[in-house]
Amino acid sequence: MPESISTSVDLSGEDVHWSPEGGLSYGAYLKLDDVLKAQKPITTEHDEMMFIIIHQASELWLKLCLHELDAAIECINAGEFGPASKMLSRIARIQEQLTQSWSILATMTPADYLKFRDKLGQSSGFQSYQYRMLEYRLGNKNAAMARVHGKSEHADAVRDYLNKPSIYDEALRQLAKAGFDIPADRLDRDWSEPYKPSSAVEAAWKEVYSNIDEHWQLYEMAEKLVDLEQKFQQWRFNHMKTVERIIGFRRGTGGSGGVSYLVKALDLRLFPELWTVRTSL
Repeated sequence: MPESISTSVDLSGEDVHWSPEGGLSYGAYLKLDDVLKAQKPITTEHDEMMFIIIHQASELWLKLCLHELDAAIECINAGEFGPASKMLSRIARIQEQLTQSWSILATMTPADYLKFRDKLGQSSGFQSYQYRMLEYRLGNKNAAMARVHGKSEHADAVRDYLNKPSIYDEALRQLAKAGFDIPADRLDRDWSEPYKPSSAVEAAWKEVYSNIDEHWQLYEMAEKLVDLEQKFQQWRFNHMKTVERIIGFRRGTGGSGGVSYLVKALDLRLFPELWTVRTSL
């Protein structure tokens, strides 16, 4: 047996702050007592703790996505494409974390989930107000979806995001500012309505992609948006397959068709001309 094997860390010479001055410890700064007390299973089933933590962690990631997306849109409005690009890249990486979380949830078998599913009542991720706000800011403007939030304390915030321009709406404004001929009804409209693709907008993006050196900032923004949408769709796909694996084609607890609804959502295009332009180049 080699004598060099260590089974503990030598702390000699380490100036560890055993009692942080001012009381601002790691736990105090992160409010860990509050965070770690927020898991309250309603059954005694083992897998429910994992189910709760995954969804709570996802909501924290969604909070960061909204934080970054709102800031990125402000930067785009100000013509500050560099910082916006960094923020959009960060969101794409966060989406990878969200996508990975489904593989953890998939370790729960149908039998495991059915042990506590009925106790969830009508509660569902379908009711996530942060996810709805993120969708609206990305451009999935379906006003009917706001109804699920009813008269909750978050209803006004959800409706506010419904009525704000999406990040793609703001990107089109930048195209117009750069001199591209963007139809007026794509620059000033009812932002709560779904965006309708435009051949003129596709032509503008084609010019950007055909002259990258001349329009580098717009090109980089376009590619960051494509990356964002691709990661978003990967998250949706993994969600759908995980749900199918665990509950098959049962209806969701929130009343949707479950897998059938999630499959329909995969056909959504957030930034349509950024995809169609690839065929016309």
